[in-house]
Amino acid sequence: MRQVLGTALIAAVIGASLAVAGADFPFVRLTPEQLHWVDAPGTPGVQTVTLQGDPTKPGFYVMRAKFPPYVVDRPHWHPNARYVTVLQGTWYTGTGADFDLKRAVPLGPGSFMVHPARAPHWDGSASNQTVIVQIMGEGPATTTPVDPHQPFWVRLPH
Repeated sequence: MRQVLGTALIAAVIGASLAVAGADFPFVRLTPEQLHWVDAPGTPGVQTVTLQGDPTKPGFYVMRAKFPPYVVDRPHWHPNARYVTVLQGTWYTGTGADFDLKRAVPLGPGSFMVHPARAPHWDGSASNQTVIVQIMGEGPATTTPVDPHQPFWVRLPH
């Protein structure tokens, strides 16, 4: 019940923000065929697409990330909270500064997760499935690795 109320509160806050900023958020309709996925720089096949706003600038944004099979990222954090919904595949998520795939929590399509501001976490596809997640938040949305000496991306053996 608590989780349902929390999710409802988040939806209400986002809805109220959009209503206040109505002039900044016109109607947008996009079909999957209209999405222009781009390779995320320096990644082993991860792609992103921005649906609304600009995650590099202040303000509300909506984007999607597509993880190829067996690709996850190492622990990192973002300066602002992010609200993530799994659209396709099983997304493996972990919290904390230590990367331990045995502690990952698998989330299937329709699942929802909040990444609190500055909270270390890691995630991706730990199976033979392509994973697509939708991410909403307030920009600028930077990513800071917990250990910048480690490679950020991990290709899992399979």
